[in-house]
Amino acid sequence: MKRYLLLICLLLNACSNLPLAIKEPPLHDVSYAEAIQNIAKYEKAPVRWGGIIVNVENEQNFSQVQVLYYPLDNEGEPQTDKQYSGRFVFKSSEFLDPAVYKKDAKITVAGIFIGDLERTVGKKVLRLPLISATTIYLWPVYEYDSRYDGFGYGYGYNPYYGGYPYYWGNYYWPSATPFIRPPFHRVR
Repeated sequence: MKRYLLLICLLLNACSNLPLAIKEPPLHDVSYAEAIQNIAKYEKAPVRWGGIIVNVENEQNFSQVQVLYYPLDNEGEPQTDKQYSGRFVFKSSEFLDPAVYKKDAKITVAGIFIGDLERTVGKKVLRLPLISATTIYLWPVYEYDSRYDGFGYGYGYNPYYGGYPYYWGNYYWPSATPFIRPPFHRVR
């Protein structure tokens, strides 16, 4: 019995794909408002911020991403239904491809607050907080396909799979069918 319990614990732990730096806030979590008000005081402080990507700029040795700041929930995901507080920029030594880090994608960044920098938004010059990123998590987008709404279970003939039975309904969908997507799937 102990072996099964250990196996279940290991499997449940493996299902969590969030990096620890994203899931858990730093010990002294510096909020966006605190950092904006006193930049010099919070320099070199660990932060965990997130929001919606506005812009990606790639230089020769680093990438900078401008993000609209939103408060994070308990898991570290930006709460885009809340009011945004401003913008911040994070810097990464890795190349961040704009095709992957798309505009309007949700992102959470953990790193070190290293100061601020000037950015022009329209004709307005803003001083934006700057983070040196240590962990970056791009949140997956789930798309709902309304073709799979309905009730019940049943049997049916699936010409693509080659026969009977296959189950249909909200809970059991034919995973062996190559031409039909399941109701929820990951979109990048």
